[in-house]
Order: sequence, then structure tokens, then C-alpha cells
Amino acid sequence: MISSYVVTGGGQGIGRAVVERLLDGPNCVVVIERSPEALTWIDEHPAGQRVLALIGDASDNTVTEQAADLAQSAGAFSGWVNNAALFRDASLHAVSAHEMLDLISLNLSPVIAGCQSAIRRFLAAGTPGAIVNLSSHQARQAVPGCTPYVTAKAAIEGLTRALAVEYAPHGIRVNAVAPGSVETERYKEFLQQQEPEVSARIEQEMRLLHPPGRIARAQEVAAAIVYLLSAEASFINGATVPVDGGRSVLAHDPESLLPLS
Repeated sequence: MISSYVVTGGGQGIGRAVVERLLDGPNCVVVIERSPEALTWIDEHPAGQRVLALIGDASDNTVTEQAADLAQSAGAFSGWVNNAALFRDASLHAVSAHEMLDLISLNLSPVIAGCQSAIRRFLAAGTPGAIVNLSSHQARQAVPGCTPYVTAKAAIEGLTRALAVEYAPHGIRVNAVAPGSVETERYKEFLQQQEPEVSARIEQEMRLLHPPGRIARAQEVAAAIVYLLSAEASFINGATVPVDGGRSVLAHDPESLLPLS
């Protein structure tokens, strides 16, 4: 029987790379995206009806439940990837406590909603399943000015461990992947918005931060995610796997978005 998966934020970047890798096998993938423009490629995809688009907010349980319905109707629901993320950062001195919590929620809520829908479906069906959450090297190496993102990603790793130990007896594995910098559409657009000398300086900094002398390709992160979804990773549970080329080991991170003056 065909296996089915849900990937949030699957329209581009790491999410799309995960979708493409899953579609290389006899699988069906439901892709959740906020923007219809990010899913125009699905209409002409060679996988045809094995890739299904769902426009909506991945933090909305109505959307995640609909995605689970689609996945279960398309095949043996086997895995969920919580990739959707929004980058809205601030320093604590510059915003209210409520604003900070709202900013943290932008990246934490979609993961909680996705895990909840996936776990409930696995439990109701009495079948095993795998969840992979996207963390970041910033969960352990904080960057000034990125408090909401750092806090959310650290919480995601804690959530991953908590769910892993609670639901492993039911055959449900929960892991996380923590990339460093990745060559996504967003990264390329950011460089293009800079002056040439600034762009060159950023690229040189990225080479110095990552021991291989380059940032990751989205396909490299996707490979780790799809492995963690697979039966070959059947005894990996509650882990956060760094896919950062050794950036977190080198621990040389001079980036700063909003220095405190």
C-alpha cells in the first residue's frame, strides 16, 4: 500500500526538497502552505495526484486536521514533517512581553498543532508513525536580536523529547533536525537585496562559519529528514540531529541582527 505524509511549509526551500525526496518513492505527500504562489509547481508535477496542495495556516488545527484527512485517504498515513516557519525577530528590551510571546508562537504553534494532529491520528488508527520537527543551530547557539526564533526552536527541541518518551510505547517516533544556514530561495533573495560588497562579505562569513566552507543545500537537510521518517531509523527517537556541516561544533558565530545600544 502507498504511504502518505504531510509536510508543512512544503512549497519551497527545505520543505519542497523533502516533498521531492518523498515523491521519489511510491508515496503520497500533502503539502501545507500559506501562500498559493508557493504551490504553483504542483499543477504540473510528474507525481500527479500523489502530491496534494492545501492552502492554510499550519498553526490552525482545522488545517492540520484537513491535511491528516487527505493523507489518510491517500494511503497508509506514516509521517509528518513540521517545517513551516516565520522569521519575525526582536530584542526583549524593544517589545512588550505579550509581543514577544506572540513572536515565539509564530514558530512554536505550527509544530504543536502538527504534532497533535499526527499523534491523534496514529493513536486512533493504532499504527506506528514518525514525526520530524525542524529546529535550528540557533536553539543552542543564540544570535543577538533573534530571541523569539531562538526561544521557539529551543522549545521545539524540548517538545520533541517530551513527545518521544510519551508516545514511543505506541510506536510513534519524534525527532528533530537542526540545520545551520541553508541555500534556500529566502537566502538567495536576501543576498540579492544587499549591495554587492555586503553580499560578498556575508557569503565569506558563511564560509567561515561552516567547516566545509559552504552552507547546506536544501536537499542535504531533506535527506536527513526523510531518513528519520524511514523504517531504517526505527530506533532513533527523541534526537535532535544537527545538519550544519559542523557549524555548531566550530561554535564561531559572530552574526548579530539587532545589537543592543
